[in-house]
Amino acid sequence: MTTDAESRPFNAVSFYAFLKEGRFMGVRCRENGNVYAEARPIDPVSHSRDMEWHEFSGRATLSTFTCISVAPASLEAKGYGRNNPYCTGIVTLEEGPRISARISGVDASNPQNIPVDLPVVLALDEIDADDPGLVFRPA
Repeated sequence: MTTDAESRPFNAVSFYAFLKEGRFMGVRCRENGNVYAEARPIDPVSHSRDMEWHEFSGRATLSTFTCISVAPASLEAKGYGRNNPYCTGIVTLEEGPRISARISGVDASNPQNIPVDLPVVLALDEIDADDPGLVFRPA
């Protein structure tokens, strides 16, 4: 019997649908075990199409970041902007891949106080169902 996850195409639409359902899914190559945070139908190393969905733990480490004062409309609607910057960064997932995400729960007005290598966790409760995107916060 095929599950719903197994039948979904390996693309961004499926990735964001999973997020809306509270699941952080990437893909894994069945041929070599490589894991990717971005949904893709082909392993870029082996060129294998034998891919499967892989659920991530949601635990990660902040690798690098920047604090931004010019916010897109979706973040301006949440109060971010010139007087309330937001933080975005690259997180290294516990499983190995890296991916970009917004970082909440840090003082983006004082980036010197945000440590690199900060343990973070996926903040599913902060993901906007109308405009989903990854959000991590300090663990």
